[in-house]
Amino acid sequence: MADPASYRPIGVPELPGVYRFFDDEERVIYVGKARNLKNRLNSYFQSNLTEKTRRMVEAAVRVDWTVVKTEVEALQLEFTWIKEESPEFNVQFRDDKSYPYLAISLNEEFPRLYITRSKARQGVRLFGPYTHTWALRSTFDVIQRVFPVRSCSRTNFDKAKRTKRQCLLGDIGKCSAPCVNRVTKSDHDALVQGLMGFLEKGPDEVVAMLHQQMDEAAAREDFERAAMLRDRLGAINKASESTDAALSPDLTLDLFARHDEITHSAISWFTIRSGRITGSRSWVIDMKSVPEGSSVLDLAIQQAYSLNEGRVGDVEIPREVLVTDTVADLDTTVADLSSLLSKATDRRVEVKDSVRGERAELLLMAKRSAHYALVQFLSKRSSDSAVSGGALEEIAEILDLPEIPLRIECFDISNIQGTNIVASMVVFEDGQPRKSEYRRFSITDPSIKDDFSSMAHVITRRFKRYLLEREIDRDEVAMAGGRGPKFAYPPQLVIVDGGKGQVSAAHRAMNDLGISGVALVGLAKRLEEVYLPEQTNPIIFPRHSEALYLFQRIRDEAHRFAITFHRSKRSKLMLDSLLDEIPALGEVRRGALLERFGSVAGIRKATPLEIASTPGIGERIATLISEHLAALDSNDESEVIDTETGEIRKANQ
Repeated sequence: MADPASYRPIGVPELPGVYRFFDDEERVIYVGKARNLKNRLNSYFQSNLTEKTRRMVEAAVRVDWTVVKTEVEALQLEFTWIKEESPEFNVQFRDDKSYPYLAISLNEEFPRLYITRSKARQGVRLFGPYTHTWALRSTFDVIQRVFPVRSCSRTNFDKAKRTKRQCLLGDIGKCSAPCVNRVTKSDHDALVQGLMGFLEKGPDEVVAMLHQQMDEAAAREDFERAAMLRDRLGAINKASESTDAALSPDLTLDLFARHDEITHSAISWFTIRSGRITGSRSWVIDMKSVPEGSSVLDLAIQQAYSLNEGRVGDVEIPREVLVTDTVADLDTTVADLSSLLSKATDRRVEVKDSVRGERAELLLMAKRSAHYALVQFLSKRSSDSAVSGGALEEIAEILDLPEIPLRIECFDISNIQGTNIVASMVVFEDGQPRKSEYRRFSITDPSIKDDFSSMAHVITRRFKRYLLEREIDRDEVAMAGGRGPKFAYPPQLVIVDGGKGQVSAAHRAMNDLGISGVALVGLAKRLEEVYLPEQTNPIIFPRHSEALYLFQRIRDEAHRFAITFHRSKRSKLMLDSLLDEIPALGEVRRGALLERFGSVAGIRKATPLEIASTPGIGERIATLISEHLAALDSNDESEVIDTETGEIRKANQ
């Protein structure tokens, strides 16, 4: 049995979707759906599992997921996969249990409304499936009152026609009784069309009517009826989740979406049949294996449809295929794919990349699924020591380093027009982040105004600490109960975020301190060039190399760490600068305001009563704060753009 911790997923989105657990023979052993994939999958890796769940998790060796738009689409895909795969640990559908639909028999003279769990038949229009059966039955009762369409069986309908006496539903107003000619066929057809419009377009009109009736009942103090109407509204809202998410019943197509990073591209393939999501698959392509000048999407579709020398495999190819791509020759790719698939199937297959409406939403869903598939894949690779080791060896080879850079430090500067300057230092050891070694720097020297002097300042501070701490005996410090030196370990490689200017500034700082044996490079954002000291031309790493991907990960982590620190510092400084003119506010009270409201913008939006409820503030100080901020707003002469009219006006107007 596998250790669940060995395949616990990371980077799971907080979105609806379907997940599958696989065993060591790549068989699906469990399929489930979730409104929030992250929460649901995390629950499988806790200690307090039931016996059955624990056996399932230990029998699995991996888990994947597919992101969809709504919980109802997740339900449809889950139902399809359980029927197809017959997973060992799924028992919910073993007895052919299925979710209910609302059905309208359009093939009868007087169409009938009923609830069914059967599959679609010719002449019968299905709406659903519905995730909440109780909500469907309650909604069915409301529908019968609003749209009194025939709902009896053919036997009862024929009996009523013979006896010329309607059934109980006709007596209580839940049926228009076409069996006794209470309404004409055209009137009944109009009711059917109104009902279908309600189910297709949504319950807005009915909900508005029920709201009005509920308000009237409450005004009459008929609270029992108001409560009943409230429950009906809740049921309609629950049931309408299915109709809101329903796709057009004639929608049959395939979707292909891709998401790229430096080294790999993820492909997501969705199959839609008769308005239902019937399948999904995601896989990752190594960009190194793609021939120069070839389209990743072209190769992916040929792989999906098992195309070999222009012949199609045992895969159904629909007449419509939607794609999303990022290559410059997309039009040529679409035309080539249409021709290729049409030739393989001996019929016209149309490949489209520009669509609107529900097709565009489906493409976005497939694009999100590809994105998360790639995130999951790269997260696993980033923690793979073999991959990290290969990237480090590649870095050492390209930069001609004397040894593999097992410890890499990266520095980034963050500021706004030379103010509130901060810097970050992140540390990667063996290709993995060492967050306990991260450091933040505040730069308060007024003579430092730009990125170059800031970078020299930070590099100087870091390596001065290194020179001071390298002589410290760590064993003596540990025996005395003190904290060990944090800057005593020199890196083999220093990366600075920037181009030649930042590298030159860092190089001068290291030379002034006499630091040797530490390689230094700069990573520029524009074209991802790698600059070395005292070299005019940059080094261009291979486009799809693991070395470049690791460099970007380190640089992006340094940028994230610097931005986070800069935002928190800026919020505190803004709070101090705007509120320090109020004599009643000291450091403690300003801190309490910042902790509660987060920023000055949050305080501006708050009412005096909300400000007064902050510990240590009170009504008097809250009034002073509100009046002070209001006065600042009225004196604000800065210019803003009115987004509705495009007019440039003063901020206080």
